Amino acid sequence: MAIADGVVTDVGQGTPVGPADVVLPDGLLVPGFVDLQVNGYYGEEFQAARRDGWAEVARRLPETGTTAFLPTFITAPLDQLAAAFRAAAEFVPGLPGQPGGAGQPGGARAGQPGGARASARVLGIHLEGPFIAPSRRGAHNEVWIIDPTEAAIDELLAAGGGLLKLITIAPERPGALAAISQLTAAGVLVSVGHSDATAAQVAAAAGVGARMVTHLFDAQRPLHHREPGVVGQALTDDRLTSGLIADLHHVSGPACLIAFRAAPGRVLIVTDAAACAGMAPGRYLLGGQPIDLPPGPGQPPVRASGTLAGSALRMDVGVANMTAVGVDLATAVAAATRIPADLIGCPALGRIALGAAGDLVWLGPDLRARATWIGGHQVFGAELAVRS
Repeated sequence: MAIADGVVTDVGQGTPVGPADVVLPDGLLVPGFVDLQVNGYYGEEFQAARRDGWAEVARRLPETGTTAFLPTFITAPLDQLAAAFRAAAEFVPGLPGQPGGAGQPGGARAGQPGGARASARVLGIHLEGPFIAPSRRGAHNEVWIIDPTEAAIDELLAAGGGLLKLITIAPERPGALAAISQLTAAGVLVSVGHSDATAAQVAAAAGVGARMVTHLFDAQRPLHHREPGVVGQALTDDRLTSGLIADLHHVSGPACLIAFRAAPGRVLIVTDAAACAGMAPGRYLLGGQPIDLPPGPGQPPVRASGTLAGSALRMDVGVANMTAVGVDLATAVAAATRIPADLIGCPALGRIALGAAGDLVWLGPDLRARATWIGGHQVFGAELAVRS
């Protein structure tokens, strides 16, 4: 393949004609990973909305193979969420590698390829709450959960200045279907999550524009043989694509395999990473409240009650975990690249194809990221030999 000006200009099979600039001795070259749910990483929580913290995470996420992502805010008082959006709207366009506003590749139009990047692409913000079900709140603070009113949605849209790209909502809440229509009309992707909805209520949400389910199996009405719930509707409704936290702690291996087999092409990998990801065991924050990362490889963080509170997952490990439980490699890679990119409206990301952005990851035989390129420029890994 060849890249020029940050864009893939040639793709082929076999040995290239003439000398290659970079030769990878083993492993796989895949598109850069696209993560639609990242609460924080490397000790930083996005909801605190500090420019330097966001910039540091965006700079380092390519170490995990992630080249584009949605910083995620969880349930908080409405005025605090609006303030966090306003703060982010001030600095996100000026972050390294985010020219053109809101971190959109190549400018204000989502999914258009651009030039050199020094950091992972910020595609917007995922708001997970506060319009969720108290009974399925998980690690969210019940005190801050509210109904989705037209005024509340307008306030968040205005505060975000176009940054709000994805919102998780419980469709059974009063006013939720109207809110889903309002958000969809504003160009925001709506996801069903933290919900005790019946299958019929989820179908109704899809009928007015919802297109995603947040972290399938977790914090939602499960599949029952007489009431399929959120899970059953997610797996059988072709309008819905489900995020899956692929750390094998939130969802068991067999359940992950069920999801991929039941809904081919409609499952995407997310990390739901919290500030503890990439850090040593200890105390961190999620939604401004403490979580603890216990010792042990791959262990997820928890609240004091023991409730799971995000993860410490890497995207490359998520792909490896899915292949380990029986998902074929091409399917697992698509779930971390093309499927989330297309769902969020960025068709130039998540693929190796003519005209696509030159965002690439070299995975070793263990499927761990060895090197990462954004817009054709290497941003992580040992410097590779370049032939003149």
